[in-house]
Amino acid sequence: MHTLKDMKTRQRGFTMIELIVVIVILGILAAVALPRFTNIQRDARIAKLNAARGAVQAASAMIHGAALVRGGVPDTVACPVNVGFGNNPANNTTAICTENGRVQIVNAYPAATVLGMVNAAGLTTTFFPTGTSVAAANTALLPEGYSIAVAAGVLTVRVNGGAAVANCSFTYTPPAAVGATPTISAVNTVGC
Repeated sequence: MHTLKDMKTRQRGFTMIELIVVIVILGILAAVALPRFTNIQRDARIAKLNAARGAVQAASAMIHGAALVRGGVPDTVACPVNVGFGNNPANNTTAICTENGRVQIVNAYPAATVLGMVNAAGLTTTFFPTGTSVAAANTALLPEGYSIAVAAGVLTVRVNGGAAVANCSFTYTPPAAVGATPTISAVNTVGC
């Protein structure tokens, strides 16, 4: 049996060598883990870019499906929400009616504009900006951390915050003719 006196003499703290070894191990772990944690922001921007691309693909397919069903025949009833591109009721050749308003279309797909694809894909909370805000939005920052550029019929969607925003992007180009499909580029993640 151990007595209280024996236990007191056996109790010792950590030696200096043990403390140094633990500190060195913690330093090595921090050096290995820290770069991985800083890379999480880049991974988040890439995930956001992929989510936007998925939203653009889905919106393109849904608007195209609605345009095919309507067959270019003008609506006889006004859209439920009187906002968006074109006349109300929608003519289903340059504008199509959605539950949130009218979306600009080209060859039965969303146009590469704010009033087309940006609104159809829901890349902004300001659905159907009006007047001068449309022109400003074509090169503006969107509230959700995206920025867009529209040039020569091509919509470029970028995620802000990376080292080179222009290289953290993808493009959407509507079809040039009826019966063709839009082009949605692969994501460019170099600048994320």
